[in-house]
Amino acid sequence: SPSRAPSMRMGVCMWVPRALKLFPAAGGPSRLVAPLLAATAAPSAWRGVHGGSDGGHAGSHAFSSSAASSDPAANPLGVSSAPTVKLLIDGNFVESQSKDFVEVNNPATQEVVSKMPICTDAEFNAAVASAKDAYASWRSSPPLTRSRVMFKFQELIRAHFDELAANVTLEQGKTLADARGDVFRGLEVVEFATTIPTLQQGELVQNVSSGIDTYSIREPLGVVAGICPFNFPAMVPLWMYPVACTAGNTFVLKPSEQDPGASMMLGELAMEAGLPAGVLNIVHGTRDVVNGICDHPDIRAISFVGSDQAGKHVYERGCANGKRVQSNMGAKNHAVVLPDAHEESTVGALTGAAFGAAGQRCMAISAAVFVGAASEMVPKIAAKARGLVVTGGTEPDADVGPMISKQALARAEALIQTGVDQGATLVLDGRGIAGQLDAKYRHGNFLGPTLLDNVTTQMDCYREEIFAPALVCLHADTLEEAIAMVNANPYGNGTAIFTTNGAAARKFQTEIDVGQVGINVPIPVPLPMFSFTGSRGSFRGDLNFYGKAGVNFYTQWKTITARWPESDIPKDVKPAGLDGVGAATPGK
Repeated sequence: SPSRAPSMRMGVCMWVPRALKLFPAAGGPSRLVAPLLAATAAPSAWRGVHGGSDGGHAGSHAFSSSAASSDPAANPLGVSSAPTVKLLIDGNFVESQSKDFVEVNNPATQEVVSKMPICTDAEFNAAVASAKDAYASWRSSPPLTRSRVMFKFQELIRAHFDELAANVTLEQGKTLADARGDVFRGLEVVEFATTIPTLQQGELVQNVSSGIDTYSIREPLGVVAGICPFNFPAMVPLWMYPVACTAGNTFVLKPSEQDPGASMMLGELAMEAGLPAGVLNIVHGTRDVVNGICDHPDIRAISFVGSDQAGKHVYERGCANGKRVQSNMGAKNHAVVLPDAHEESTVGALTGAAFGAAGQRCMAISAAVFVGAASEMVPKIAAKARGLVVTGGTEPDADVGPMISKQALARAEALIQTGVDQGATLVLDGRGIAGQLDAKYRHGNFLGPTLLDNVTTQMDCYREEIFAPALVCLHADTLEEAIAMVNANPYGNGTAIFTTNGAAARKFQTEIDVGQVGINVPIPVPLPMFSFTGSRGSFRGDLNFYGKAGVNFYTQWKTITARWPESDIPKDVKPAGLDGVGAATPGK
């Protein structure tokens, strides 16, 4: 209902409230968003926005054109075949010569949005070679020149904010409100990137020994690469190449094969902002392209965000080839609820954090530990979740959109069933909800909010990351027991405590072994002046994403020790150009 929608929407999107204030979210889609909301029209609509040469770059369109059908009844969208996604190589958007393609589907309807090529070995090598060729001149450019490109880039992202969010909803499925959050959190990292010159300052100690100075400088690594997940198609690429490129590196990006559109749109805007040809290259593919990134001798570092299996593979293979790797992987994020927690705000926070974005966030709360009498909140969370609207992400009342794929949906439903089979109480069951939706969404990958109570740490639904709008509820007698439960879990991405007791909160933040901690904040994702500090089983590497750690990841120290002995200076000869220095009359 209209009276309910604002509070629900804030609950789902409370991790990015600023996005809802700075950009239009109410009153229906803007005139720029509207054409992007038709399923297969998105790439063509983007080309329409960017008609012409887009800053003079040859081959500047990120998507190929599609022929219109002569039969409107058979083809109401006017598209006879889905457009193909292009590659970005050496400043040009080019058609792949590959014969192998992956269909990009709208997860709410199963309509084909575009076809993504599995790039050939020659195309992948050309992208790396372009980045290598561009590196020498780019690293030599003044830091403020690189920073100015990011200033322009963030301006263009703001100007095309609605189109980017609409594409995220189209390909990934999340609601427009969540999609705006996706774009906005990436935008914040671009804004941070404008300040990177101050973080590249070196260190100097003068006269460490007689006549000897030692100083250290931060230098870029060279060609670096990024491998992105499906769940944040705008934010995660912007965690990577704005930081890397502003620090002086060149970049090869591999978006997710399930939703590459936002990366291509952002790549087009980055070129328009002034990134020279070759500084950013975008390739597409699956396992073979990932292995190519891990193996290519000219790639110095890899940033990865994704699943456990893939993340461990990338880390081990990349490190074996002598590369620096940062790998953000899986999570099982716990909320610990004490009996003194503020009930209304806690119930709203957990509802949004567990079920928002269809639970497909690496920082989603997927496990809640209720201490003592706090267990009384479980049915209230279920009641709140039961009122969430599950539908296509473009619908104005949408709270929960579809999952990314049929495979992801089937896996989540299977894990829910294992919980029931192993003794959990199924308080709220969201399976099969697609059959209750409008006809156009009947084939979508929908799972309604699901809540399992009386879960134990031995159950598969707890041990595995469900990555869906599903919350498992556990119980503890004391705060100490709850802390021990969280610390025994192998993951360490994020956690939160809900309490009005400052001493309990301080004990929790001190004793908990998790990289990111929220106190009455369900999804404590740090702003980019800090770093994303997931730990333990959720991260491999020693330098995290964005913030100071991100700059350090994409740079390396070089230390110079210099000696210029005074005895080398001729006694009666002044250096060239200083002939008049010290004379009563210049030139004399």
